[in-house]
Amino acid sequence: MANIIEMPKLSDTMTVGTLVKWLKKEGDPVKSGDMLAEVETDKATMELESFFDGTLLAVYVKAGSQVPLGAALCAIGKPGEKVDAPAPKEAPAAAAAPEASPAQAAPVPAPVAAPAPAPEPEAPKASGRIKVSPLARKLAAEKGVSLESLKGSGPGGRILRSDVLKGPSKAAPAASVSFAATSTKGPIQEDKLVPVSNMRGTIARRLLESKTQIPHFYLDIEVDAGPLLELRAQLNAALEKDGVKLSVNDFVLKAAAEALRRVPAVNCSWEGTAVRQHPAAHVSFAVAIEDGLITPVVRYAHLKTLFAISAEAKSLGKRAKDKKLTPAEFTGGTFCVSNLGMMGIDRFCAIINPPNAAILAVGTTVKKPVVKNDQIVIGQRMTLTLSADHRVVDGAVGATYLAALKDLLEKPALLLL
Repeated sequence: MANIIEMPKLSDTMTVGTLVKWLKKEGDPVKSGDMLAEVETDKATMELESFFDGTLLAVYVKAGSQVPLGAALCAIGKPGEKVDAPAPKEAPAAAAAPEASPAQAAPVPAPVAAPAPAPEPEAPKASGRIKVSPLARKLAAEKGVSLESLKGSGPGGRILRSDVLKGPSKAAPAASVSFAATSTKGPIQEDKLVPVSNMRGTIARRLLESKTQIPHFYLDIEVDAGPLLELRAQLNAALEKDGVKLSVNDFVLKAAAEALRRVPAVNCSWEGTAVRQHPAAHVSFAVAIEDGLITPVVRYAHLKTLFAISAEAKSLGKRAKDKKLTPAEFTGGTFCVSNLGMMGIDRFCAIINPPNAAILAVGTTVKKPVVKNDQIVIGQRMTLTLSADHRVVDGAVGATYLAALKDLLEKPALLLL
């Protein structure tokens, strides 16, 4: 009797998944442990593993379809064995909401397509409506790549950044990326509705919940970033031969964890009738990916060195951008850091990432005149903004946390201990 492979629950909060790509086709031999397909959850793209030996007899879901949990994906059995297509499974009325990333998004629910047997589709170009991500469209324009010449590898044939990088490239004239080129007549983009992905729909629901149900308050503090930048430059120069390159964000992650050790009342979460105190500082950080944000977690950050945090954050960041994080790598954070400083943003207020009680927004370092020893000198200042859940964190506690964070960042040698 054939074994029916159903859409599994690949994370605690998953209710639907997108069948991104089949790695096997009908008629292929399959062994236990082989990867059958790639499935996109609300946070990552993961491989679907077979637990049976046999032949892939039938594929019930086309690539690009959003499929509810428990719906049949394929059948594995003996060669030549006949199997009937199972009845389609109804999608849930509303998807449960997993942990959010600190981003803004419109509260539009993700559509769920009914599974139907069909081969993997080509990118829909014949109709003139090319499915392409905004980042891929921008990159294609910069590289002079025609979107019509590319085959999309994303859900439903959507063209992704990786497709542009692999596609044919022609040298674009300088004027094509100049400001003058943007002043031509015509629309700035095609007038159409773009279905939201699992991730974008989840971000929309969770952040609407966060902003409307959590009483946010905000505290700013300005930090003298000069000592940090000087120490960072010295360490990077000394350790360049060893391939070590510390970022400002590495120092912030380490300092955030150490400040939680000093002010543990921030390392808590609201649970309705009680406040949960977390014994470890699991510090997550926001990573922008193609269709939203994800927050990988540096676990037990309060026990790790600056260099260990740096190496782990780089590894997690790369896996996040490749959408290869496991659920254990992006859930369970107790505090979050969102850094837009590298994009030139002076300051901003981030939305709390439930169930955390606070999130730290990090701005860029700005050269500005400051008073030091009664003299006006050029200083390097960085603004940090704490968004806190007032049900858990009072203003004085939040201020104490920022003071501890400021002390650590302005005396960065403490972070090497």
